[in-house]
Amino acid sequence: MSSTPIVIEHNNLSGAWHQILRLLVKSPNGELSPLVLTLTAFDESEDIKAEIVSNLKEKNESSDRKKRMPNIQTVSETIFPQSLYELAGYDRNRLYAIYKKNLPKIKKLDSSNRNGTYFSRLIAFGEGHSSKNQLEIIIRALIDEKSPRRSKLQAAIFDPFIDHTNSAMQGFPCLQHVTFVKTKDGGLILNSFYAIQFFYKRSYGNWLGLINLGKFVAKEAGLRFERFNCFIGAEALESQNISKTEAKKLLEKLDAKFFI
Repeated sequence: MSSTPIVIEHNNLSGAWHQILRLLVKSPNGELSPLVLTLTAFDESEDIKAEIVSNLKEKNESSDRKKRMPNIQTVSETIFPQSLYELAGYDRNRLYAIYKKNLPKIKKLDSSNRNGTYFSRLIAFGEGHSSKNQLEIIIRALIDEKSPRRSKLQAAIFDPFIDHTNSAMQGFPCLQHVTFVKTKDGGLILNSFYAIQFFYKRSYGNWLGLINLGKFVAKEAGLRFERFNCFIGAEALESQNISKTEAKKLLEKLDAKFFI
């Protein structure tokens, strides 16, 4: 573990994931701390992604039910439900309404969602009568204000009233907050912060969800999504889900097919 940030800049999400996997395999303790990922263009390599999806599926088939991991799309849609946005006809107000209506079902379907999802915290922080739709506040500020106050363009995920517990392991929320920056030439930058992130289990889906979130806010505010930045306090390979040996085999397979 190093106190010097490891910075990965890329224009392809899949390529960045491949590159970070290599660094984690080389790391003595299977962690990178801190890690800064910055992405532009937001391309994906479908071949690399398919290999990751296949590997996750294979791991799940050989694991007991309690240790099975969600697929990339499931993880991604907890941050931004792209499929529901499309179903809502790309109408953000309809998206909010449908998601809030279905939130009780979403919580019941998966116990890890019992305290909400990342998207629910973004559009209904507090969930009661005083809940805040943080995304809508940000979008309206970007639309209505020529130079919105920068501190206004942020949304909290972590809720100390709910999330500060004495639990030895707490899967949600790892994402702490997001901020947006409007550039002078009509661009939008999304910044995000994780205290810790489980690389193999969550990172690809998390980053894809955040990219889709950035695209959503940019589209709704009439801006161009320019850059995605993610600061991770500790990026962990997490041996519980994939051993160093298994991770090395996956890396060798990716290197053989898609060496970068």
